This record gives sequence, structure tokens and C-alpha cells, in this order.
Amino acid sequence: MFNKNLKIIIAALLVGVAIWQFTETNIGNGIMLILLALIFVFLYFKNEIILLAFLRLRKQDFPGAKKWLDRISNPEASLVKKQQGYYNYLNGLMVSQTNMNEAEKYFKKAVSLGLSMDTDMAMAKLNLAGIAMTKNRKREAEILLSEAGKLDKHNMLGDQIKTMKQNMKRAGQPKQQYGSGRSGRAMKGGRR
Repeated sequence: MFNKNLKIIIAALLVGVAIWQFTETNIGNGIMLILLALIFVFLYFKNEIILLAFLRLRKQDFPGAKKWLDRISNPEASLVKKQQGYYNYLNGLMVSQTNMNEAEKYFKKAVSLGLSMDTDMAMAKLNLAGIAMTKNRKREAEILLSEAGKLDKHNMLGDQIKTMKQNMKRAGQPKQQYGSGRSGRAMKGGRR
């Protein structure tokens, strides 16, 4: 993995060499170098390690995706802002199975850094709402659910949002006591 600044420097050098090849009438070499430079520009905006982690995640290979993410030793230096958001988002998805407190930190950082796609942002907020609901922070969960609903323009998460709202309503209802309807004192007093 190359540093983000090194990718831009390599792309600029490749464009410079391509221009030199064009002036030397080596058009084929120049075109090939421009295409190679475009790959480095693409990888500046879409990190190769994060792309490989997403591919592992699509195959439901959580340990494999975690291995790829662990290869990024210093995300602040290696990744641009949106990539840092996805790095934290993916780590939050991995950790949410085992440690909700740590997952909440990752998801909050991902939301603060921003994600490119509205659906990913909605998923992050939906996960945060679930964590807030389990920690009995109902108001925060309601706000996050409404934000997730607004971000989910294609209704891909509609069922999950609806289910979570129903669970919140059930959790907010008072618990009823079932039994004979008499209190213990009434029974003691009546048997004298």
C-alpha cells in the first residue's frame, strides 16, 4: 500500500513521462502511461486495501476483511477523509458482533468523517440507533432512526428501520404483572 501523497506523485511523474513519450512520437507508450497514471489517481480516491476488505465482506468473510483492514497501520496518513470514514465504518461492522462500546466509537467516527454513499451513512446511523437502544438511550435512538430513514432514499433499509421502531415501541410500554389480581396483603387480611 502506498501513502496517499506518494500515489499523486507517482501519477504526476507518469503523466510527465507520458508527455515526453508523446513528444518523442511514441504515442502507444504515452497512452499506456496515461492509463497507468489514471490507476494511481483512482487508488488515491478509492483505497485498494478498503476495496479488498469490502470484497471479503461481500463473501461474509469477517476474519479475512479484518486482516485486510489491519494492514492499514496509520489511517490518518494513508487515507483521505472519506476513506478514513469507511475504515471506521468497516471496523465498526466487524467489532459490532463482539464489543458494542468499541463499535459505537467506530460508527460515530465514521459518521463524523462522512461516507460517500447515503445508504452507507444510513446503515451506520441504524447501527448507532441499535446500540443506543440497547443502552436505554431512547431519544438518541429515535433521532438516529429518523436520520437513517431520511438517508435511505431507495428504501433498502426500510424493513430494518420499521422493525427497530416496533421494538422501541414495545420497549417503551409498561410491563404488566400477570396473576390472580389480588395483592399478598389482601389475602393475608382475608384469612383471619
